[in-house]
Amino acid sequence: MTGVAGSGSSRQDSLRRLESEVGVLVRRIRKVIGERARAVHPDLQPSSYLILAHLADHGPKRASALVDLFDIDKGAVSRQVQHLLDLGLLDRVPDPEDGRASLVSASDEAVRRMADVAAMRRAWLDERLGDWSDEQLSGFVGELGRYNRALGGGA
Repeated sequence: MTGVAGSGSSRQDSLRRLESEVGVLVRRIRKVIGERARAVHPDLQPSSYLILAHLADHGPKRASALVDLFDIDKGAVSRQVQHLLDLGLLDRVPDPEDGRASLVSASDEAVRRMADVAAMRRAWLDERLGDWSDEQLSGFVGELGRYNRALGGGA
């Protein structure tokens, strides 16, 4: 508290509103992930979509790196990787640095589908945010990035 009468209350109200708005955002994100997953492949699970999106954006990884990155157990990653392989959305190759291990990457078809879905989503966002100026949009993106960095996120 700053010691100024009422300032703590206003800050506490703002923090409560922030939590509420972030809750709305989380629910919306969960819905969008499900929609995007189905747009990429009708049988794609939302949790597997997140792994696929990361691989499409960042390139091949070992499954063990996905375990660390997503903070989920090895069995769950193994099931999701198999699900993606079964759908033809992942490729698996031996790791050139360690023949005992393998690398998984988004297949060319998955990368194409992900790009199509992302383009459609950006067009949808642009339509919804059409009355925001470029400066307002840029400012919001900057503040959201600052928020994520302050919470230790951004991965």
